Amino acid sequence: MTTFNDFGLHADINRALAAKDYTVPTPIQVQAIPPLMKGRDLCGIAQTGTGKTAGFSLPSIHHLLTYPHRPTPRGCRMLVLAPTRELAAQIAQSCRDYGRFTKLSVSTVFGGVPINKQIRDLSGGVDILVATPGRLLDLIDQRALRLDDVEIFVLDEADQMMDMGFIHSLRRIAKLLPSRRQNLFFSATMPKEIAHLAEQFLEDPVTVSVTPAATTVEKISQYSTFVEQKEKQALLHAIVASEDIDRALIFTRTKHGADRVVRHLAGAGIKAMAIHGNKSQSQRTHALQAFRSGDIKLLVATDIAARGIDVSGVSHVINFEIPNVPEQYVHRIGRTARAGAEGKAISFIAPDERPYMRDIERVTRSKAEPMPLPENFNEMVRNLPKPVQPPRDTGSKGRDPNRQRQDAHRGRGGAKPQGERGPRRDGAAGEGAEGQRKRRFRPRNKSVGAHKGAVKRVG
Repeated sequence: MTTFNDFGLHADINRALAAKDYTVPTPIQVQAIPPLMKGRDLCGIAQTGTGKTAGFSLPSIHHLLTYPHRPTPRGCRMLVLAPTRELAAQIAQSCRDYGRFTKLSVSTVFGGVPINKQIRDLSGGVDILVATPGRLLDLIDQRALRLDDVEIFVLDEADQMMDMGFIHSLRRIAKLLPSRRQNLFFSATMPKEIAHLAEQFLEDPVTVSVTPAATTVEKISQYSTFVEQKEKQALLHAIVASEDIDRALIFTRTKHGADRVVRHLAGAGIKAMAIHGNKSQSQRTHALQAFRSGDIKLLVATDIAARGIDVSGVSHVINFEIPNVPEQYVHRIGRTARAGAEGKAISFIAPDERPYMRDIERVTRSKAEPMPLPENFNEMVRNLPKPVQPPRDTGSKGRDPNRQRQDAHRGRGGAKPQGERGPRRDGAAGEGAEGQRKRRFRPRNKSVGAHKGAVKRVG
């Protein structure tokens, strides 16, 4: 049996692995680490949760320790690109863990947080930089970062990068990298578009593949229930009440849908939090920490959380809405059954989502087991508690939004709401108008219109 000691990693790395009680590498690590130790480019195809992060970070840290030198100011020796803030933070933390007994510096840069602190962190240079493409280019444009000293370039979750529209940013970043570098390319799936992207980054790469593209983890039990869209919330309440849930990720397609699910759960006295792109970075971090610590058992998310959130103990993944991209289903349910554990995936399928599920079954070559609706389900639907109302949005100036809408309506020529009285324009205010004052206007600037007639017609 292969162990981490067999790879010939730096002694400080083996010490860190021993501290984390890591002894046996995963299949992707067994295949990836040896060629990376030799400096080869690599194209890794492995579904989420298979240990890709250690697969590329361990040999990379070994290289940085074997050839030590200080990073140049505003530069980095190793650059890792990730599609989301959560994944970037997770990769950086793993690099810190594996390099805990070294003096290597690790920094993250991503949006949603002030850029000035990131500029200060990069001023002296860092060994390992983990970044999202957008903020990375912002720093480059502000001349706070340069990429001409990058020795190792890692592109993680390349297929999600493509889905999120980062292709133009990736091509621009590639032009800024030095020609002599080691390239590591990882993707959970490998459609033709991703393979073409890999050709642009890699030179004579070693290809490792642990599982066929878009296959599901064998230890995940998959179930599906056909239900009307308007009845899904009642079904969710029934599942939460009946299932033995340690932690559950609940996926919706939209941000507003995620918030709506949380409000319905709160109305039933069930504690949950949402995480999606409209949340601030502090809100997303707080929700993720509460989920990790067990303060909440239910985290409602859009597909921003389908990858990169490595939370142990996720016993259930619930597809409140079915993704319209089959590969995204694989990434969602891959949040459970991690590190050898078993998991359960339950999908709520509305009539208009049945074609999506057929596409998923064709791509994954598996079929979810039908799960009947609970007994007395119609009664559950009728007795569904009302959702908690969202906090009032007072607008940018602290005004009541209802009043703002009324003002806007009047501004378009609409009639005043019944019973509303505007200010009187004359002195005969009548009864009950005591104390009202005439509205004062600033006198018109006499210079306005002074140019009239100054232009004479010629010819």
